Amino acid sequence: MDKISFYKMSGSGNDFIIIDNRQSVVPSENPSRFAAQVCRRKMSVGADGLILVEKSESADFKWRFFNADGSMAEMCGNGARCVARFALLNGFAREQMQFETLAGIIRAQVIGERAKVQMTDPLDLVLACELETDYETVPYSRVNTGVPHVVIEVADIDNVDVVNVGRRIRRHTQFAPAGTNVNFMGPLSDGSWAVRTYERGVEDETLACGTGITAAALILARKKSLPAPILLKTRSGSLLKVHFAIQADGFKDVFLEGDARIIYVGQLDPAAWDY
Repeated sequence: MDKISFYKMSGSGNDFIIIDNRQSVVPSENPSRFAAQVCRRKMSVGADGLILVEKSESADFKWRFFNADGSMAEMCGNGARCVARFALLNGFAREQMQFETLAGIIRAQVIGERAKVQMTDPLDLVLACELETDYETVPYSRVNTGVPHVVIEVADIDNVDVVNVGRRIRRHTQFAPAGTNVNFMGPLSDGSWAVRTYERGVEDETLACGTGITAAALILARKKSLPAPILLKTRSGSLLKVHFAIQADGFKDVFLEGDARIIYVGQLDPAAWDY
């Protein structure tokens, strides 16, 4: 079996393996298993997700996005920024581009080492909900920003048990069968806000989640009357900027802006996925 060239990229600490699969270089019989194997840390490259770039009849390209567990996701804001820069660097898109996802056609703009991507129109925004768990009643808000997100406001963002609380809520029967991502947002001493996320599919806290940051920003805009753009701090320390316009029935023109860094370029040996 031939080796497969790839980029390792990071969007605010959310890391991805990106492969140009327009010539079908990835084994086709079980792409979900391939994704889970190469994303497994210490056994292979390791990443929060795998992005396969493929041909599209309606845009510059399309992607298939796989979480680290091999499941497919409709949208990923940090991954979208990384794949946009990847496409520009590899010459099959210009600075302004469109690409096809399971969540629809996404517009993107690459600006140096940063990228700004259009997010899907948010759906099902609901404030002031309550969730009964075995341990407590949890007040939360929710919104779908391409994938479902629960957002919980906390007083001390640094001392949240993101993994254990997030895991319980992510698998709560109220969100079955698909489950949900779980975000915790809290104020910082300078008046800004930070967000931490337990990601469905990764099944752990990640250093950043683009759709989660977007969800938190839109809920802050509604709950706290914050104007656009909203700048939020991720767990990695990077800042992500969410642009949006408010309309009577919700939001429109939602964009996520942030870094899209190349970590390294390499080749996958078959031993990276065939083990």
